[in-house]
Amino acid sequence: MTQPFLAAEPAQERPVQPATIASQPVKLGRKRDHTRDAAILEAAVAVLAETGYDGMTIDMVAARAKAGKATLYRRWPSKAELVLDAVACLKKADTDPARLPDTGTLRGDLLAMVKPPSIEDGKRKLQIMAGLMSMLNSTPELVDTATAAIVEPRVAVNRIFLSRAVERGEIPADCDLETLALVSPSMAAFRVLVLKKTIDRDFLISLIDGVILPAVGLGANTTRRVKDGGPENQGRGHP
Repeated sequence: MTQPFLAAEPAQERPVQPATIASQPVKLGRKRDHTRDAAILEAAVAVLAETGYDGMTIDMVAARAKAGKATLYRRWPSKAELVLDAVACLKKADTDPARLPDTGTLRGDLLAMVKPPSIEDGKRKLQIMAGLMSMLNSTPELVDTATAAIVEPRVAVNRIFLSRAVERGEIPADCDLETLALVSPSMAAFRVLVLKKTIDRDFLISLIDGVILPAVGLGANTTRRVKDGGPENQGRGHP
């Protein structure tokens, strides 16, 4: 016998419960502490200069920075990434023309940069460059980073000094300023990286008087007349 059709009872609506997840605070992982980054990068640079890239280890950097090895690996998964950041963060020379020496002569400006802090900074950066040599071939992006941090700042300073000399009428306007700006950094790098010799004040002054000034038509004892009509003595006793 056919059962009579019974209408389904309307479903009772259940009260909507607030989402459990939304009602609870989301637990986040521990935030990275970047306050130690500067000390770690400085330690990486110091170890790199002492041991070279091949001899450098994360353990050495952690010990120098007094940081845990796990801290370094969370921030820099590989030694190469740590070195890239460390080189990129090297303190760059101040290339603001208003803050550079302006003695009125090319020789005077160049000599004003030959002072102990500048010499020591230059030697340290070349030691870092020496430490990077084995890595440069396998990491092309490091070439641009190293050039920007180590080479270009000094070239930029030379470029400013040479441009000023052109504006004063001290040296010819057709001088190849780009090539001349590279002379002293290139010769200093060759001396450190290839000849394994140190850089000192006498060497830098010999570059100025024996290479750069003659290349622009000046000499250590040459007197030229600049645009304002005043004589500019380039002698050793008048830097």
